[in-house]
Amino acid sequence: MNKFKQLESFIAAATLGSLSAAARIEGVAPAMMGRRISALESRLGIKLLVRSTRRLSLTAEGEALLEEAQRILRDLAEVETRISQGSAQPSGHLRISAPAGFGRRHVAPLLPRFLAAHPHVSVTLDLSDRLVDLIEERYDCAIRIGDLDDSQIIGVRLADNRRVIVASPAYLAQFGRPNSPQDLALHNCLSFGPQGNQSKGWLLKQDEQLRAVRVKGSLSCSDGSVLHDWTLAGCGLAWRSLWEVREDLEVGRLVTVLDEYAAPPNGIFAMLTERKHLPLRVRAFLDLLKTTYAQAEYWESH
Repeated sequence: MNKFKQLESFIAAATLGSLSAAARIEGVAPAMMGRRISALESRLGIKLLVRSTRRLSLTAEGEALLEEAQRILRDLAEVETRISQGSAQPSGHLRISAPAGFGRRHVAPLLPRFLAAHPHVSVTLDLSDRLVDLIEERYDCAIRIGDLDDSQIIGVRLADNRRVIVASPAYLAQFGRPNSPQDLALHNCLSFGPQGNQSKGWLLKQDEQLRAVRVKGSLSCSDGSVLHDWTLAGCGLAWRSLWEVREDLEVGRLVTVLDEYAAPPNGIFAMLTERKHLPLRVRAFLDLLKTTYAQAEYWESH
């Protein structure tokens, strides 16, 4: 008996909750559906469905198989479409989360080009500096900057991210320059709220080791653009990504300090809930990000 036919019959019966309903859809007798599922259970050596007088219910093993079987058949359909049509077209709705500042500058401008290349895709872009839950909130992809802490999700590195400590010339003229990480305790340090990597401290290199230096200050905010504005206004020191302050450094609105203690670059990542079964729309979006961010001239002009 065809193994895929067994899986198809199992999926139909499990989702409809009835052998009779599944049999009507496939145009076979209920007894045939029962034989296919019994053959599948016999081959696997486990019970998948519990039959009652009213409805079928799944065992724990049946629930696990249902999810995987649906993925297998989706992959098979995608391969068949790609082979028969030459190349399948990405389609469907894509939900993306990105940090507000980075997303405005480095994700949102790419989306019109992405949609022009893939007209069967629609996109929702959520710009927020909070760490979203990809699984619970049903995001296809989340852009994150810095170290990864969540072992349940997968990170695809898109680019390096260098962080620098910056201040306005007016702030340094009034309060002086810090000459060592220990001097940060004498300065007003603008912090990125209670969440994210900065909550552990500013990562600096001391004695050939990376250390998280705890900082204090009179202002904190969970919005990176607000911290940027405060820094320009001379409110204190800030630990910011180079892409965010590059233009300010070039024209002298901000200057860097403690460059000799700067940590190696961390990463800009695309976070996914899985890697093997990505829809074509997600793969196409990741390809665009990786191709764009791999160009050195992109970062020099953005």
